[in-house]
Amino acid sequence: MATTAAGPVFILLLLAAGAAVDGRFLSNRTSSAGLVSDGVHDHRDGSPYLFLPSFSAVSASDSCDQTYGFMPCTTTVVGNLFLIVVYGYLMFLSATYLSSGSELLLKILGPGIVGGLFLPILGALPDAMLILVSGLSGSKETAQSQVSVGMGLLAGSTVMLLTIIWGSCVIVGKCDLQDSVAKNLQDTKRFSLTGSGVSTDIWTKYGAWIMVISVIPFIIVQLPQAIHSTSGRHLAVLIALIVSVVLLVAYCFYQVGQPWIQKRKLAYIKHKNVMYGFLKHLRMRALGRLLTEDGDPNEEIIRKLFRTIDVDNDSKLSKTEIRALIVGIQFDEIDLDTNEAVDRVMNDFDTSNDQYIDEEEFVKGVSKWLIEAKHYGTSGPDAGSNSLRFLEAAHNETKRDHDLLGVQSDELVEAVKNPKWITFKAVMMLLLGTVIAAVFADPLVDAVDNFSDATSIPTFFISFIALPMATNSSEAVSAIIFASRKKIRTTSLTFSELYGAVTMNNVLCLSVFLALVYVRGLTWDFSSEVLVILIACLVMGSLASFRTTYPLWTSSIAFLLYPFSLALVYVLDYILGWS
Repeated sequence: MATTAAGPVFILLLLAAGAAVDGRFLSNRTSSAGLVSDGVHDHRDGSPYLFLPSFSAVSASDSCDQTYGFMPCTTTVVGNLFLIVVYGYLMFLSATYLSSGSELLLKILGPGIVGGLFLPILGALPDAMLILVSGLSGSKETAQSQVSVGMGLLAGSTVMLLTIIWGSCVIVGKCDLQDSVAKNLQDTKRFSLTGSGVSTDIWTKYGAWIMVISVIPFIIVQLPQAIHSTSGRHLAVLIALIVSVVLLVAYCFYQVGQPWIQKRKLAYIKHKNVMYGFLKHLRMRALGRLLTEDGDPNEEIIRKLFRTIDVDNDSKLSKTEIRALIVGIQFDEIDLDTNEAVDRVMNDFDTSNDQYIDEEEFVKGVSKWLIEAKHYGTSGPDAGSNSLRFLEAAHNETKRDHDLLGVQSDELVEAVKNPKWITFKAVMMLLLGTVIAAVFADPLVDAVDNFSDATSIPTFFISFIALPMATNSSEAVSAIIFASRKKIRTTSLTFSELYGAVTMNNVLCLSVFLALVYVRGLTWDFSSEVLVILIACLVMGSLASFRTTYPLWTSSIAFLLYPFSLALVYVLDYILGWS
């Protein structure tokens, strides 16, 4: 902790030493007398002090306002570029401390509220802080000018996460594709556009759905401009703000409850796998087809099968008889032992709860699962009665669903040693990251604004390109490192974090932005920026919402979206005059 804190301390000292001061400029050209003037002429006020005239170097004629009254500032291009780099690095440190502290706290307290509520909010804190200060500065006119920095950051962060970082993760994490699923740690097809790629679990697909839904507030706030109405813009901002806050709360509740939902989903998938494996085994022993020509359960064959299994002829099946039947079925791929499989069959078939399965219960239970298995069947001349084909397809599909849930044995979390120290360290890192973000967000916005004035480059493009590199750097590095491990589990975690970060941009950061616009009475005039966000979220979200495997060619779509977004904003704003 002490070592990592040395970097920001040095930066702070450097900034303090670089505060604006006045001095006298000495030219190499001397006067005709070969003397250097002391700058004082006709000194008559009797003051014993010598005052030197102010001078602003490097062709800067206008003075600048120091943030907080003491932070360094400049009106020169090089000076403001230096300040953007320094303040950007400090915001990067803030994001890093917040990320590291959150992960440490997650180890102590586990998922639930910490993983579902605090982690997403803390991850979006640097962006939210920059957006907040961009609209709080000075007068209403100043805020209206600087708020484009916040919009540039919001759009740039979303587009960068879904394009450059998303595409890089596909390239770094690619594995060989076999049966449309990436094989862990197997990368022999090199850069095959269709033969290599990445696969994610089903929860990642759900995350993409949520990301797409989270763009609703953007659509709402943009409606008055879409219909060329000026009277309802302020009301649209308020409605979009309310919807955005509601979506933020709903998303946090979803994140909190996701571990419970995942466990329930896993339990159901395991149960289906056992039932289909059990029926598939029964089909092997049946003296005929379990389905009639019309595709209905063949009760006569099912009853004969029951009598075959009932070895003691007491017209009921005990746990012992079920275990003797199940012992030959392999459930290793879903980490299930024979005893648990027996319990699942008994609980499903034994509707009378007498610890036995009678003939009627057996017929009803088999018929129920045969009907459900038919949904996995394929068409063909023998599709109606070929129960083996249905059961084979259903069994394989449930095993694949189990794999897509991303539950692996290496997800077990070991007990944390010295939890008190880890907790203290996590809290200190979170506190330091929050303080850095709060203190240096405003100076960074001012530096961007001054750099824009000095270069005549619109603040939107500066904040769109430069600021996300600072606030999203830690997320980018973490995502690429996880993707490089070339496993479905780590790849799923990578893309889930990317979709989660974009969702928080769309609900938390947008809520802050909309609140600023509404409270300060600012004008919402960001049609092209909103369009860019919508295109990125809908294109990449649609791509991820209907598949869990991304071949390598999908990365090209992501990479092309970034320059397309920049070009689109330029054309709409500066050629077509949208803003």
